[in-house]
Amino acid sequence: MNIEKSISLFERAQQSIPGGVNSPVRAFKSVGGTPLFMQRAKGAYLYDADGNAYIDYIASWGPMILGHAYEPVVQAIRGKAMDSTSFGAPTELEIEMAELIISMVPNVDLIRMVSSGTEACMSVIRLARGFTGKNKFIKFEGHYHGHADSFLVKAGSGVATFNIQAVPGVTAGVAGDTLTAPYNDLEAVKKLAAEHKGTIAAIIVEPVAGNMGCILPARGFLEGLRALCDAEGIVFILDEVMTGFRLAPGGAQERLGIRADLVTYGKVIGGGMPVGAFGGRKDIMQQIAPLGNIYQAGTLSGNPIAMIAGYTLLSELKKNPSIYKELEEKTIYLREGLEAGLKAWGQPYVINQLGSMISVHFSNHPVTDFASASSASTEAFKKYFHAMLGQGVYLPPSAFESWFLNNALTKEDLDKTISASAESLKQIP
Repeated sequence: MNIEKSISLFERAQQSIPGGVNSPVRAFKSVGGTPLFMQRAKGAYLYDADGNAYIDYIASWGPMILGHAYEPVVQAIRGKAMDSTSFGAPTELEIEMAELIISMVPNVDLIRMVSSGTEACMSVIRLARGFTGKNKFIKFEGHYHGHADSFLVKAGSGVATFNIQAVPGVTAGVAGDTLTAPYNDLEAVKKLAAEHKGTIAAIIVEPVAGNMGCILPARGFLEGLRALCDAEGIVFILDEVMTGFRLAPGGAQERLGIRADLVTYGKVIGGGMPVGAFGGRKDIMQQIAPLGNIYQAGTLSGNPIAMIAGYTLLSELKKNPSIYKELEEKTIYLREGLEAGLKAWGQPYVINQLGSMISVHFSNHPVTDFASASSASTEAFKKYFHAMLGQGVYLPPSAFESWFLNNALTKEDLDKTISASAESLKQIP
């Protein structure tokens, strides 16, 4: 596979961009080698600067749920751009977007648009603190809620990829207000709540973890968190930046039957544009300025190009909820095909999957939290990643990321992936 242009572009990029990339996981440091520079994408395929084609299992880290360059979204963006790319003033489209989201998602009364998932998560923690008058919050080891200071304590995803668990620039005061517990360990959370009784504003959790691979909640775990929050007056926050509008039209709240006080969104909500949102209970959301005194603002919040992209995509998902069944069927087909090859390979493995999220771990024990994800063989994943890449399959370049399927994938694409996996495993001793 010729990647001469990507090599040249990476060398050039390092002269003007820190590490040559604008988001660390793109640098391929976790898997080694040169990152591929993409030129275009269509449907289920990525095309790099050298003209190589790849079956895509990142989907831009989630948002391209119907495939790249989805025609209705592209046309909607083109049309809206003619009216201007930004106003800095309210538009009717923002109302329509809010009404659409509220119509799809259980338990969201009011919603505020922002420009990223990081901004959404940062805002809900401030909101929960202001609403409760408490300062501390609980997050889970290996969960990544964006790069705001307080979230970088024992975070997953890129932080885990680079083995950075104490991040310079995060003060001791900020870290001291961030309490961490292992995911799926309800007793550890109850212990923290007892030790810090009356001081915890919020618990924030990825309902299905996607930043240490795809890791599902244990039976009763989310329900236990909900009950604890109710008992202790703690705001229960679901970070649905990944799962929102991906696992179901109403996200993880609908799919798992769990009720949050506040919820954050990103990825799918913008159809590939930089968008985030947070919403939830009316009595909490009314504390945000200009109704209340908890300040949050953004010059490009509700940007018309981002709004029309997200509105067009979400409208399609609401109109055709069978898309979720199709996506899950494709993901199960892929999982079963991968499992057949892994069994024939004869070495330990774990596959975690829910809906259109899936991950492969080279492990001899269940992967249920950050510790078990970290103990899987990253060396085996590196070999697997590059072997798959060489056969035209683009996986997340980190063992700590979920794969995301898109509905443009065909049975032929899935069969090619399954075959490529079986061949790739032969290259792992």
